[in-house]
Formats: sequence, structure tokens, C-alpha cells
Amino acid sequence: MESLQSGLKPIIEAREVCKRFGSFEALKGVNATFYEGQVTAIIGPSGSGKSTFLRTLNRLEAHDSGSILVDGIELNDDLKNLDAIRREVGMVFQSFNLFAHLSILRNVALAPMRVRKTPKAEAEAKALALLERVGLADQANKYPIQLSGGQQQRVAIARALAMDPKVLLFDEPTSALDPEMVNEVLAVMRELAYTGITMLVVTHEMGFAREVADRIIFFDRGAILEDCTPEQLFTQPAHERTKAFLSQVKHGF
Repeated sequence: MESLQSGLKPIIEAREVCKRFGSFEALKGVNATFYEGQVTAIIGPSGSGKSTFLRTLNRLEAHDSGSILVDGIELNDDLKNLDAIRREVGMVFQSFNLFAHLSILRNVALAPMRVRKTPKAEAEAKALALLERVGLADQANKYPIQLSGGQQQRVAIARALAMDPKVLLFDEPTSALDPEMVNEVLAVMRELAYTGITMLVVTHEMGFAREVADRIIFFDRGAILEDCTPEQLFTQPAHERTKAFLSQVKHGF
């Protein structure tokens, strides 16, 4: 992987990250460095630790040991550090998490107004531009319940972008969608990937991972088993476990 990182600045550094849920060891000393402008797909079977790892990167799950640095700031219980990091790390969830009582425009404009103290008119103008970017400017005055799942997820992406994050985390963003809605969300993510923003994407969409990612990490049983280019992973995986996983999902790419 070193050839992929040449000249790039580290933005997230995870060192010996461990996480337990009771007696279950979800993360077993995970080490990984992510670089500015890099798109990383994180794949693996259900329960392998990939989503747990992603959630530790903005403290939605507190790691039990090890260290995580985000843009040089240590992620820990220090609320000042946590606030600084969450300003720079956007997240898109499986289940959209939009505010049902707010219009689509307001959903996107709210965080910059509250967190960055952006004036309302400026925040709403930017929100409208972002909705245009994800193909939903004409839905700005509707409410989440009036939109399809795919549309809601595109609003969630616009909302994450509204904070001008340095990093975008995606936690299986298409897994809750009907099949016909998956492509519209992937199209937005594909466009984002080509803009140079740093993206970490936990996904089961192998075709998307192969096409868009600069790098693929394969998780298994709480550890990183492979960390390489898409070409290497899909044509010459190093581990039998990876080969078995890919054979099960080969219909996706």
C-alpha cells in the first residue's frame, strides 16, 4: 500500500484500536492510516467489525484501548477534542436520521447554523445548492416522510456536506434501500469520490468498491485481513478467507 500513499497527508491514524462488547472482542488491535483525498472501501462479512471500526472514528463507539488521531487531534473523552473532530468528520448512516419535523432544506441548513453559526440566509442558500448537487432542489420544501428512501439518503449526504467536512464516513449507506433506489445513491457517492474529498465507505456494493475506491480494506473477525488496491483484492487476494467471501458476493461486481 505504500505506493498509494506517496505524498499524501495522513488524516486519520488508528493504532492498536480495541473494542469489546461484554466478552465479545469486536476490534482486535486494528491499525490503519487514512490519507487526504483517498477513497477507502471497507468490506467484510456481517459481524466482522467494519461498522464498529467506522463508528469509533467519530466516537459513536468509544474504543477501549489504542489511539485514534483525526487531523492530528486525539479522539478521546475530552469534549473539546471531540467537538473539533466532529466538525470535520461527516457521517452518513444506514437509516438516514433526518429530522421528521423539519423540511428538507432545514434539515440540510440546520447544522451550519447551530454549529458554525452561519447566518440563516447563507446556510439556506448553501443547502439549496447542495440539494441541487444531489438532484433534489425541487424537493426542498417537502418533509422526509414525503420522500423515498433513496431521496432521503441523498438528503443525508447533502446534510453531511453542509458542514464542509474534511472526511466523510458512510456506514452501509445503501443497505436499508430498496434495490431500485441503490443506484441513485451510489451515483451521488461516485460523483463525490471524484471531487477529491476523503471518504471511508463501509459497503456490500462490490461493484462500487471496485470502480471507485483507491483502496480496499477487508475485515474479518475484528481484524484487518487485507489492505490493498481493488485490483489486487479482486484478482489476487492474499487470504483464503477473502477468496471465500468474494466467491459469495461475486454477483455484486
